[in-house]
Amino acid sequence: MLIFTLLAPPALAQSRTELPGLGAVDRRVPVTVAEEPWRSLAKVQSSTGPHCTGALIAPRLVVTAAHCLYSRHTQRMVPAQALHVLFGYQGGAFRTHVTVERYALDDAYDRTRSDAVGTDWALLTLSAEPPVPALPLAVQLPPLGLPVALGGFNQDKAQRLMADTACRVTGRTALGGAPLVLHDCSGTRGTSGGPLLTRRDGRWEVLGIAVAVGADANVVVPATTFAHHLP
Repeated sequence: MLIFTLLAPPALAQSRTELPGLGAVDRRVPVTVAEEPWRSLAKVQSSTGPHCTGALIAPRLVVTAAHCLYSRHTQRMVPAQALHVLFGYQGGAFRTHVTVERYALDDAYDRTRSDAVGTDWALLTLSAEPPVPALPLAVQLPPLGLPVALGGFNQDKAQRLMADTACRVTGRTALGGAPLVLHDCSGTRGTSGGPLLTRRDGRWEVLGIAVAVGADANVVVPATTFAHHLP
């Protein structure tokens, strides 16, 4: 049985050594939020839900993890109007603030199920088009060993966008019939929804989004899972 830990922030903070997803070697480094591809990443937050990471994948569409939209305080999903998407976030300041008109989840997503990881994605339709380029989605599952990078607003470094730019795809698996991609990038709570990126033919593309960590690898929902749900 596969056991995963979701990457949304818990109710109580943990020490650096207890944070899941970092492992013995933490390769995360600060990245510049005005540069490619990091300018297309955003901090996704609300007053009652967890703070996570998202990526712009169309002019007014951000992808993030579905579990990021669940509020432990209200015990329900956060309404779209309560969500805030912040581009260029650093040190409490941001370049662009956009609200959310609506969002879509996988019809099969049920956060109470242990096999929900493979459907843990959400597409946020923004109220306005942010002044940053959208990142294209990969059209195929990535091969083993592919060099990748993972960026996010981690729980222990919440005021800076951090990224592991020296990691690789380590495998594939499936849960509840849904495909998952495994990687060895460093990332912890708050990285949920952050894009797993690779550079192909001179451009960055989104391979999937971070959702959980396992005993031997970290986990993303591949872009091929939610690509056909784009409007």
